[in-house]
Amino acid sequence: MNLTSVEKRNVFLLASMQALFQTASVMVITLSGLVGLNLAADKRLATLPIAMMMVGAAASMIPASMLMQRFSRKNGFLLGTSLGCLAGLTAGAAIWLGHFWLFVFANALMGGYQAFAQYYRFAAADVASADFKSRAISWVIAGGVVAALAGPNIVRVTQGIGSVPFMLSYFALSAVSLIALLLVTRLSLPTFVIAESHGSSRTLLEIMRQPVFLTAMASSSVGYAVMIMVMTATPLAMQICGQPLGAAATVIQWHVLGMFVPSFFTGNLIRRFGVLPIMMLGIALLSGHVAIALTGIEFLHFLSGLTLLGVGWNFLFIGGTTLLTEAYRPAERAKIQATHDFLMFGAVSLASLSAGGLLNNWGWRSLNLATLPFLALVLLMVLGLGALRRKDRLVISAY
Repeated sequence: MNLTSVEKRNVFLLASMQALFQTASVMVITLSGLVGLNLAADKRLATLPIAMMMVGAAASMIPASMLMQRFSRKNGFLLGTSLGCLAGLTAGAAIWLGHFWLFVFANALMGGYQAFAQYYRFAAADVASADFKSRAISWVIAGGVVAALAGPNIVRVTQGIGSVPFMLSYFALSAVSLIALLLVTRLSLPTFVIAESHGSSRTLLEIMRQPVFLTAMASSSVGYAVMIMVMTATPLAMQICGQPLGAAATVIQWHVLGMFVPSFFTGNLIRRFGVLPIMMLGIALLSGHVAIALTGIEFLHFLSGLTLLGVGWNFLFIGGTTLLTEAYRPAERAKIQATHDFLMFGAVSLASLSAGGLLNNWGWRSLNLATLPFLALVLLMVLGLGALRRKDRLVISAY
């Protein structure tokens, strides 16, 4: 098997694993806020289960990297998918028992699955040649297109089956995770990619001081945090506005399509126009969502705004991930990937934790307005990095 076929086979498997993980994740985002609202004595805690998924991801990110560094990515991915199976079973049991805090714990287990799944895109970058890297990352993330179609439809079919609403949906989540586990067994990462380089390694602080790292970190974190805060609040906001659950599932479906369909061409756009212009386009699209959210609360406002939100996230997240690969040497890969995703999910956890309170206390419009200062900060950092790079090119050309 030559290198090209190794790349294609592994990227296909990683994209399939991503599709299954994102299907489970979409199911959680669609349902856990509503289940939390039913189970929680204090309705302000309705979005806590989703927030705990993000907290679980942040807490597991560095241990996941260390485990994979020692025992291989494949074994780490097996553990992650196993956590997904356990999460679905535990959530179903919690719904059956009517136990809110057990349900919160189940969502935290789902966060452990998410922590390992975040390395699918890095695994694709590791096995890809330089010219294929941005496309490999995009294609793996594009696996989420399946999730946009499968996740909401699984929810629609399973939510009302049985005497206890939503319980079967979480058992279906376990089945989806089990299929992902079986796919992991077919993964075959080349040993020369898994092995860590013995080259020189800078300190973590040295690497993190680089403008390229700071910009990548800011774009990924803000893009993901803005997206997850709004996405978490959307089903509840639509319910408050009198929209049925089916309408919320449709909006989430189009949002997830917006997140992942562009992945089929985002890598090519980055190769053609550069990573920084694509990141700026992502910021513009996220700002466009805010503009739509401020104009109304009808179904079409939610639908169009959340679709733009998804596309904007895609450009910022893939752009940030691609930019991050420029910040580290091979020997620094594990610690930088883990640090980046730990900090990113820390920000995402805070955003998801704040979603319920912001929506409950200040309303849908104020929640969206709160995202604008962070988007402005990322825009300034992207523009600043672009100015530094132009200056460096001028200096080099002068010689």
